[in-house]
Amino acid sequence: MEKTVNTIVLGSVLLLVSSLALAEADAYRIDDSHSFANWSIRHVASKTSGTFSDIKGKIMIDAKNLASSSVEAKINMLSVNSSNVKRDKNIKEEAEYLDTTKFAEMTFVSKKIEASSNTEGVMTGILTMHGVAKEMTFPFKVLGFGSDPWGGYRAGFEAHTSLKASDFGFAWPLKPDAPVGNDIEITLLIEGVKLPPPSPIK
Repeated sequence: MEKTVNTIVLGSVLLLVSSLALAEADAYRIDDSHSFANWSIRHVASKTSGTFSDIKGKIMIDAKNLASSSVEAKINMLSVNSSNVKRDKNIKEEAEYLDTTKFAEMTFVSKKIEASSNTEGVMTGILTMHGVAKEMTFPFKVLGFGSDPWGGYRAGFEAHTSLKASDFGFAWPLKPDAPVGNDIEITLLIEGVKLPPPSPIK
């Protein structure tokens, strides 16, 4: 009986501690009208750049302890824009490239955040693209917090990373003298809108 009571008490304490920890983190919905995944890649002797503009997801951020934060995001691959309609059509539809009929979404789920200050750190998580899931680690920065003109409250984030297309099963870099490179540089500019706290359980 005593062992059962102790187990119940311990479970209650752990639940309380967990609830308090979650209470410190605020939820932000990614605003896809103000968020971008910008990319650049070698093309022959120069570089081509563009963006993915349809980004959705949620950021849980603890401003006092960034290590307790987390991110879940989805990028609609159909939103690719390289400022050339014909090229964008090829990028989206060609099996050699994004092949969006089969792989229309890229996802990222964080696993760990290591903070180096109150505004900077390194994030590790699983990036899934083109049917391949890989662990990625990249630095990020909290740009700030502030009220918006519509009565909401926002947070801004920036992150940089690079990846190899061949690591995600893309074949274009493997061709001899391939005109399109293997290394893709990515800059994430993310703006989140703070969500109201969940209603208490009655």
